[in-house]
Amino acid sequence: MLDDRKVKVLHAIINSYILKAEPVGSRTISKQYDLGVSSATIRNEMSDLEELGYLNKPHTSAGRIPSDKAYRLYVDQLLKAEKLKMDMKKKNEIKKALVEESQEIDQLIQNSAKIISAITSYTSLAISPQLKESRLKHIQLIPIDEAEILVVLVNESGIVKNTIFRVEQNIPEDQLLTISNFLNHKLKGFTMDEINQAMDEGIFREIHDLKKILDKIIPIINKSLEDIDNVDVYADGVTKIFNFPEYRDLNKAKSFISFIEDKELLIDLLLNDTLEGDIEITIGDENIYDPIKDCSLITTTYRLGDMTIGKIGVIGPTRMEYFKVINALRLFSVNMTEILDMLLGNPRV
Repeated sequence: MLDDRKVKVLHAIINSYILKAEPVGSRTISKQYDLGVSSATIRNEMSDLEELGYLNKPHTSAGRIPSDKAYRLYVDQLLKAEKLKMDMKKKNEIKKALVEESQEIDQLIQNSAKIISAITSYTSLAISPQLKESRLKHIQLIPIDEAEILVVLVNESGIVKNTIFRVEQNIPEDQLLTISNFLNHKLKGFTMDEINQAMDEGIFREIHDLKKILDKIIPIINKSLEDIDNVDVYADGVTKIFNFPEYRDLNKAKSFISFIEDKELLIDLLLNDTLEGDIEITIGDENIYDPIKDCSLITTTYRLGDMTIGKIGVIGPTRMEYFKVINALRLFSVNMTEILDMLLGNPRV
């Protein structure tokens, strides 16, 4: 456990390195931060911090840079500190931008990544809602013309999926209503597997005359439920990594960009990053993938009612403005949850 003076010196070094990306010496800390001690004392404290593994000394400089261990101490203390009062003006500005540009859920998630990147100046990540084993809530068949029918499907979380399919002959609207009512009566609350099982058990025998139509509609229902469950991930501001001196090495930057462009890796990264609190931070070597072992990943969740359904986050160099990013993500988490509740008919009291 570090004493208060060592913590203050370490925080000063971290703050200075975050701002300038240059190794920090004792004279810099003495001039820029009023710690109430001499430069010599700061130098001794820095030497102790290096021995304890909180500072590293680059070969080409007399100064020190923070280690992953230092950043971990720093962010853990940030997360434990009393939260700042939410900036309601900023919150409402973000919410307005999200609502105005988002008519559908996928568009909302994609726009959230875009706005987070713009606010933080880092690469942002957002994963689509995770609604495992979607259950059918309502289905409606609507005639478009003589050859096309619109299938409107709603799952129990309120996600809507519209699909158009073609028919060989015109089906009267009253028959489509009969089919809709029958499907709602028989299949409401069913998952894909349960719908298939119901088909195998011959639940359509009682309306045998419409079996040919039903045989075409059931795969569409299943595909719609499957599409709702599909995972998607969005990234924005990927090339912003070039703005940081740590990534002036072109090969290092390319490795980072290739990683971010790999959808499967990002999904694995985000879904395996379990969130214990409102913010989760993975620093440097804590990341399991080599291309981001010089990065920090900060994520938070968004919710639908009481259910966590997705994640948004920021990834960038370990020399990250943690305080700024943490507060931005907290604002987004609240806004995303409120907007989803509004869009999906689950308004909060």
